[in-house]
Amino acid sequence: MGRLFAEYVDAEVVYVCNTCHTHLADQEEIVSKAFQGRHGRAYLFGEVKNVTTGPQENRMLLTGLHVVADIYCRACENRLGWKYLSAFEETQKYKEGKYILEKEMIFSDEGLVPGAFRERDVRDL
Repeated sequence: MGRLFAEYVDAEVVYVCNTCHTHLADQEEIVSKAFQGRHGRAYLFGEVKNVTTGPQENRMLLTGLHVVADIYCRACENRLGWKYLSAFEETQKYKEGKYILEKEMIFSDEGLVPGAFRERDVRDL
């Protein structure tokens, strides 16, 4: 077992993992709320913290073929969505380097205060 030190997102509205409440993203990082994930609605974020990335794979999505990697909560390993690594169609290139967080896997918690977020013991990643 190692000790994981996760980053605190200092923002008025913070999106957190629905399983362990680890901070993931500032609401200001939302690029679009008009995306579809495996479990329903999803948000496209420019920057996400406290996630690990799985292996890359080619995945056929509603908007065409993309190279993506699933992302997981760094603290509890819950699958949260995916990261766009590459898009084959020119009109989809804006997604590269951005993250999908599925709405079912996260929630927003307005006004989280310092101290509500703490380090967690997890197995070494």
